[in-house]
Amino acid sequence: MPDIAAVIVAAGRGTRAGGDLPKQFRQIGGEVMLSRTLSGFLDHQNIGAVLTVINAGDQELYAQLRTDLAGHPRLLSPVAGGATRQASVRAGLEALAPRKPDYVLIHDAARPFASPDLLSRAITAAQKTGAAIPALPVTDTVKTVDSLGRVDKTLDRAMLRLVQTPQAFAFEPLLAAHRRAQAAGREDFTDDSALAEWAGMKVDVFPGEPGNIKVTTAEDFARSEAMQFAAMGDIRTGMGFDVHAFGPGDHVMIGGVRITHDHALVGHSDADVGLHAIVDAILGALADGDIGSHFPPSDPQWKGAASDKFLSYAVERVAARGGRIAHLDLTIVCETPKIGPHRDAIRDRIATICSLGTGRVAVKATTSEKLGFTGRGEGIAAYATATVRLPWSAL
Repeated sequence: MPDIAAVIVAAGRGTRAGGDLPKQFRQIGGEVMLSRTLSGFLDHQNIGAVLTVINAGDQELYAQLRTDLAGHPRLLSPVAGGATRQASVRAGLEALAPRKPDYVLIHDAARPFASPDLLSRAITAAQKTGAAIPALPVTDTVKTVDSLGRVDKTLDRAMLRLVQTPQAFAFEPLLAAHRRAQAAGREDFTDDSALAEWAGMKVDVFPGEPGNIKVTTAEDFARSEAMQFAAMGDIRTGMGFDVHAFGPGDHVMIGGVRITHDHALVGHSDADVGLHAIVDAILGALADGDIGSHFPPSDPQWKGAASDKFLSYAVERVAARGGRIAHLDLTIVCETPKIGPHRDAIRDRIATICSLGTGRVAVKATTSEKLGFTGRGEGIAAYATATVRLPWSAL
């Protein structure tokens, strides 16, 4: 097999997308976009090395990507990009030069939905022609306009294509073309195929994918989120229940929030009745046992443990199956303490642990009208439901 490398261009600022982070480090479907993009290339069995080009100021953000990516044997150390996309690609190619791969795929980090089939088509096309790009036919009528906004002429859409990445090339000719352009002072090429054409290379076209969108604006992020939810057609609902008795102490933990009280809740961990119920609800939606099977009370390492560890674990179990938590609903049953004053803090804490918007977390409280053990003030009970979306392939 030829040696095939990939350069993922992730040095841009992505200001049109809004937000506080460069767009490639924002989340889509609960996962950082760059992580999603890298995963697609690292999972492809025919790609021998993946190199990311990042902004020099993004080292800390890059270091926070998924730990399973950080240790991947085919993910090379990132390199700093330049002032233009062309300069960033050249930096990636120069970093790969000692390896001397046979072919290279150049891909935008902001295209996180490239399928394995698309990558395979890119590799095949590169081996066949030495330079190839994925493209889609234009379905709308396209016109040119003059400076006054008047139609100049109508173009023949049969001759037009919408170009995507990954663009695939024989490595040495592309590197030589980049070096030649740099020497000529040309830094204005918006993609590698334009540079290759300038250098005299013949560039072929192979079928792209409508789903291989480039995430550029806030609207693109919304569309991407919708695409992710649409792909998760297996909708699961789980239920959780937990109860803890009161004992000596000066506070209780409910929903990850410390609430001053004249008693504590008794349990092997911190006895957070709310988080325990949510964990069981999530695990129930996954048909993945219960909190006791994953964190047995007989294990001393969990004695006094903060229950946010248990909830984070449950969230990770969902992510590991390509899923996402859509909604959490928690009901606390007790006479005291009063939950209302702490409701928003509990919602915020649960949302933070689960990487959800607060609008996806409901917290309610009620009494049992002086009936039963909660009515007698002997303890607190909690009920929870979790709605989880999984890909059908996760069945």
